[in-house]
Amino acid sequence: MLKWTIIFIIIAIIAGVLGFGGVAGTSAGIAKILFFVFIVLFILSLVKGGFKR
Repeated sequence: MLKWTIIFIIIAIIAGVLGFGGVAGTSAGIAKILFFVFIVLFILSLVKGGFKR
């Protein structure tokens, strides 16, 4: 999932440099959503791993 976040961030940066506002905004939005999903899953896996021990 982190891979997809990085891909969408790169697409947003390239689109922003080239002046494609709609594409850059959409890609940045998707990257933000995936980033927060990744953070939540990471925290859940840390909590789950802590309770296993």
